[in-house]
Order: sequence, then structure tokens, then C-alpha cells
Amino acid sequence: MEDWSDPFAEDEAARERERRRAEREARRRERRAGRTQQRAALADRVKGMMARSDGAGADGGDPRLGDSPAARSVPAEAPPPGRPPDSAPPGRPPGPPRTALAARQPPPPPPRSPDGVRNRRLIAAAVVVVVVVGIVVGAAAAIHHFTANSAPATSTREATGPIKKITIPEGYDRREIADLAKKDGISGDYMKASESFKGFDPGKYGAPNPPNLEGFLFPATYELPRHPNVDDLIGRQLDAFKQYFGEVDLRYAKLKNLTPYDVLTIASMIEREAAVDSDRKLVAAVIYNRLRQGTPLGIDATIRFALNDWTQPLTESDLQTDSPYNTRINTGLPPTPIGNPGLASIQAAAHPPNVPYLYYVVKPCGDGKLSFTASYSEFQQLSAKYNSAREAEGGKSPTNCS
Repeated sequence: MEDWSDPFAEDEAARERERRRAEREARRRERRAGRTQQRAALADRVKGMMARSDGAGADGGDPRLGDSPAARSVPAEAPPPGRPPDSAPPGRPPGPPRTALAARQPPPPPPRSPDGVRNRRLIAAAVVVVVVVGIVVGAAAAIHHFTANSAPATSTREATGPIKKITIPEGYDRREIADLAKKDGISGDYMKASESFKGFDPGKYGAPNPPNLEGFLFPATYELPRHPNVDDLIGRQLDAFKQYFGEVDLRYAKLKNLTPYDVLTIASMIEREAAVDSDRKLVAAVIYNRLRQGTPLGIDATIRFALNDWTQPLTESDLQTDSPYNTRINTGLPPTPIGNPGLASIQAAAHPPNVPYLYYVVKPCGDGKLSFTASYSEFQQLSAKYNSAREAEGGKSPTNCS
């Protein structure tokens, strides 16, 4: 196979990166030179102001006006009509002509002692120094602010210090999450705290006074404070649930007279029964079809939830457990979700495909994939094949065969 790539593309890209780097470096040098010039200009202004304050009034002039050219070049005030330019008003001895600026000033104060003048000059110089220092500090702060805003943003994690992460797997029930939280050092009683939560109302989702928040505790990876408690975790789980569940289209489920809480319950069973993503919607279809027929769901995961046993093989007596969660002997949905489903299972529970399946059996050595059928006789054949493979594995689940 011929290679049609450009052999010079990499060199051109390298040159382009070097050109951009040189431009950035030139801009940084310009900014540094500009800041240096600003500081030098401020220093010159300080020196000039201090020099003027020290020399004010040395030649007998008014220290309030200074000796600037502007003060010396103010034009003389025109005399009133009928009076010579240099004549004094009646009753006043002649004196030097007054400038327009001097005419607007109040009468000069009485002579001051040399010590008082010197003290006032020192105070004025100190005030000037304080003002200039404030200007310099403000300019430096502005430059720092500009530089900080030009740099890459600092992450929340760097600003607030260490955080704690916890991952809640999809399908875990409250008891499993409580064990996980305890192992991860999250303080508090998760089981007690997850019975209810301030500001969260399960009734909005059609839950008829549930005993706890099972089903609403969304599974995900969460970043918690450095020393978290169970309320920190539960609050984030409920926020995530509201966000993701709010995006699910529930119109089809509503047409089937199912509430959002029913969808959560179905999704929790799907999460336990479907090990492969492609099987989620087909498991949902089996549940919908059996609900429509009034047939018991026959989902063993609900019995495992009642027994709090997710690992050991179920015995014949286990299958006859007297519990509202036993969907082999009770019709309809279990009273509550049997875990906390993820978004994929919730979407499958809300949008099952239109297929006639009523049964499914785990494929022997199929890595958890299920076989689906609408025929009871075929279901029996699939079950017999599964049981044979299970016996060959010494009573263990033949999901992954040696």
C-alpha cells in the first residue's frame, strides 16, 4: 500500500511551531520592556515632585502657586475703566501689579516660621511619596492581574486542594454502596442517610411513599471534598439522577400506564439481568410483554435482592421465598427498585423494542450474553442446555467456561 503522506509536513509543522514560539517570546519581551518603562517613568515623576516640593518658596514666591512657567505667564488683569494701569485704588498705597491668578487667590497668609514651613514641606513630601507608592502598587497589581488572566486557568482541584473520588458501579443497591462508602473512608451512616434527603421528593416520580431512595442514587464517579460524609455523596447522586433522568423520554412508558418510578424499577432489573449492552432493550421487552399478559416476571435478581445474596447459587427453597420481591410467585413489579440503574438501562426501560420475546436464558460459555425466545418449548431446551453446562462447571455459573 502506497504512502501518500506529505514527507515535508512534519518539518513544516515544526517550523510553524518554532515561529509561533518566537512570536510569543517577542510579545513577552515587549510586555516586560513596557512594564520597565512604566516603573522608570513613575520613579522620575516621584523625583520631580519631591524636588519641586523642596524648592517651593525658596525665592520668595508663593509656595501654593509654585514657580512653574504657567504661573509666571498669566496675563495682567486689565485695570478698571477710568484708572491708570498702575494706579492704586483710593486709600491704598501703590504696589506691584496683580496678575489675574493672584487676583483670584485669597489674601496671603501671615509670614510663617522657618520650622513650620520645613515641617509642612516634609509632610507634603511624605504625602506625595504615599500617593506615588499607592500608584506603583496599583499598577503592579494590575499587571499581575493581566498576567494571571492570560495564563491557563487553574483547575478547581488545584485551587481547593486534594479531593476524594468514589466510583459507584451501575446496579449497586444501597447496601453495596454503603459498604463501598465505608471502605473509602466516607463518614456517616449511608443506609440511614439514604432513607430520605432534604429537598428531594420521590413522589414527583410516582413513588408511593417509598421506604428509602433505592433507585434514585445514580451510579457514577464522584469527586468529593477531602473529608467527605455520606450527605456529600448522596447529594451528588441525587443531583446527577435529576440531570440524567430529566433527559429520558418517558412518553412510551406513560402510554403503557407506567410511572417514572416503574421505569426505574424495570431499569434496576435490567441492570442485574443484562451483562451485555445489546441485551438491555430485549430484557426490557420481555418484562413489558409479561406485564401485559399478567404473567409473573420470573426474574431471579429480585429474589437475590430480598435475600441480600448476589453471588451464591439459588436453591429450590430460595425460589419459593415468601417475599413481595419474589417475582416467581407474584405478578407485576416488585415494590421498589432492586438497585440503582445507570442511564443505558433507564433508556432501555423507557423504550423497549417491539419484539414478541417472553423468555431468556444465559448462553453457556457466552460471556453473559442471553438467548431470547417467544416459545416455551424452546425456552425449556435452552434451560436444559444451560443446566448441563452448569453441572460441567461443578455447579458454578457457566457464563465463562474454562
